[in-house]
Amino acid sequence: VEPLAHETQSALPLAQPAVPRAHVTLDLTVIETLPVFCRHNAVHALYMGPPPPYNKHEQKLWSPPMTPRAPAVAGLFYPADPARLDASVRGFLGAATARPASTRPPKAVIVPHAGYVYSAAIAASAYREIAAHRARYTRVVLLGPAHRVALDGIAIPSCDRFGFPGGEIVLDTTALDELAAVPGVQVSDVAHAAEHSLEVQLPFLAAVLGNFTLVPFVVGPCAPAIVADALRAVWGGPETLIVVSSDLSHYLPYTEATAIDRETAAAIVQRSTRLHGREACGAHAINGLMTVARERGLDVEMLDVRNSGDTAGDRTRVVGYGAFSLH
Repeated sequence: VEPLAHETQSALPLAQPAVPRAHVTLDLTVIETLPVFCRHNAVHALYMGPPPPYNKHEQKLWSPPMTPRAPAVAGLFYPADPARLDASVRGFLGAATARPASTRPPKAVIVPHAGYVYSAAIAASAYREIAAHRARYTRVVLLGPAHRVALDGIAIPSCDRFGFPGGEIVLDTTALDELAAVPGVQVSDVAHAAEHSLEVQLPFLAAVLGNFTLVPFVVGPCAPAIVADALRAVWGGPETLIVVSSDLSHYLPYTEATAIDRETAAAIVQRSTRLHGREACGAHAINGLMTVARERGLDVEMLDVRNSGDTAGDRTRVVGYGAFSLH
């Protein structure tokens, strides 16, 4: 029986070890006690002992052997077979409503992250808009909430590639090294190892953009200013696309969820920076994005809002999904 991947807390066993899914098992307590002045120091301590003293005038970064972050939820949230996955993604994109060719290219989008059978149709409405302007984008900053580990602030990985069935995406390691100096940002491969909120976006991004580099954040509870500061550091120009991965309400009856999600969608369109986790699991990332959106005068457009009761689940306990674009 296929697991209910719209119920993100049960899509993977909580006791599933992260060891087979990452190139190194990191002890979170070790990471938290190390001063993080570059992305690789925490890993350096595990491979080689404590890092050398930091000298701001001699910034030599030690780089451990790097392997891709391996897919953690292939076969659960989306097909593990590359051919089936490609067909699935292209099917959702083909079924999404086409928008006028004159649509302004988005600087950012918000997309859901449940199992494809539940939420991919909603996400595809945003990805189809991105596809219409694919030539402009060479880098994606991807943010999603932490579901598997306790995390304060933002976690970036130490690896240099993220894998998905049939391919790999190269990370912008220069940007990640710079982000490590931003307050509230830490290195944690543990936070990334089993996190599905970022992983489920990779096949869609690869399908619509082809060649690009990735800057992945996992976001835990933190003030909007922390996420905003990190986003400003990698905002870039028209070549950079911001993608925030978030579902909306969780496990409410259909009618109640529909009403709450409608209110949440209206708040997002108004660029609210005060969303709560009960409204959107990616609230902290969205609040940070909206802080910068207000500064830069971006408008928010709602593309689609539905829930699992509209797509593939029953209506007793549903999860809400929304797709939005920022121009």
